[in-house]
Amino acid sequence: MPHLSRRLGLSRLLFVLVLLATACSSGETQSTPTTDPTAATVATTTAAPPPSTPSPSTTAATTSAAVGPTTLATIDELLDAGILNIAHAGGDQDYPHSTLYAYAQAAAAGADVLELDVQLSADGVLMVQHDDTVDRTTNGTGKVADLTVAELQALDAAYWFSSVCWRCDDLPEGEYEFRGVRTGEVEAPPGFSPGDFRIATLAELAERFPNHPLDIEIKLPDGDTDKGIEVAEALAAELTRLDRLDSSVVVSFDDAVVDAFHAVAPEVDVSPGLDRLTEWFLNGTPLEPHFRIIQVPPFSSGFQVVSNATVDLAHEQGLAVWVWPDAASWQETEAYYQQILGYGADAVLAGRPGQMTTAREKGPFEVPQSSGCGTAPEPGSVTKTVASGGAERA
Repeated sequence: MPHLSRRLGLSRLLFVLVLLATACSSGETQSTPTTDPTAATVATTTAAPPPSTPSPSTTAATTSAAVGPTTLATIDELLDAGILNIAHAGGDQDYPHSTLYAYAQAAAAGADVLELDVQLSADGVLMVQHDDTVDRTTNGTGKVADLTVAELQALDAAYWFSSVCWRCDDLPEGEYEFRGVRTGEVEAPPGFSPGDFRIATLAELAERFPNHPLDIEIKLPDGDTDKGIEVAEALAAELTRLDRLDSSVVVSFDDAVVDAFHAVAPEVDVSPGLDRLTEWFLNGTPLEPHFRIIQVPPFSSGFQVVSNATVDLAHEQGLAVWVWPDAASWQETEAYYQQILGYGADAVLAGRPGQMTTAREKGPFEVPQSSGCGTAPEPGSVTKTVASGGAERA
């Protein structure tokens, strides 16, 4: 959640790289990660829904709602709580992306905060969904904005998930371990129901996990700022209704969307968008006082973003640094989480929350001092190009 790489348009990314190359040409010693990387490959083929399926349950199980914190921490309290384990999309490398099942497993694995993306359905309901379309994760096709909440929730949101390879569309049927649970064709795991494998609403997630703070990204349907502002206004109203104003952080790639949200909900913590982060990172332009948290990837298209120098500078300015790994094949590991902590980061948005729990318990790796201008050890392994023309965390 999260910016620079996750939320960049390609043209802006190239501009950032030119500036970075200039900023890093002073000959300072550079460092690279101590973990050997391997480039990830992600399939993007989609599938249509099966001709007919049993009528799915519309009820989500509640057995795991009590797992995790016993009281709801405010963001003020979180910022004083030490290293945070933030479950990215419910731990999308271990569990089906953004499902209630995933968030329940992440809570049980020790996640302190739940990270999610929101956008509006055709009938104006805030849905927990990353992509503009449902194609990549479900058994359906189409844009989220064109489907009603009922249509969205009838889909199998675990259809393409496999712990063997995410996301691959050519595995044996049995490798998609939760396929069919949503539609009632396969029995749900103990303590869960078919409803835990659908696309959730924001309200369902917040009510299911009443003691977990939320890190919420406002998605931009079709990259449209005006639509993003519409989501921002709906989100402000919903967080007010849910009494989640002081236990949520809101972020967007687009600073105009961040500003629109802040204007209607100034009491909610927000993280800066791309333009502000670029100015802060490259030119030292101060962030406005209401920003207390920055969310960044380890690298941006091969250039090191998270370093001792960057984290130290942020801390000197009173900013917490939350890091989201963006190369699952080599960054979503216990060892790499430890390395991120070694730079002094305050939180990791982990795709594997259980491994992050272990990493936090073991403590950070000692990493070499770096200028913040290092390069990634394998170009192309850090980001993946998506259909929108940008690079982002899935």
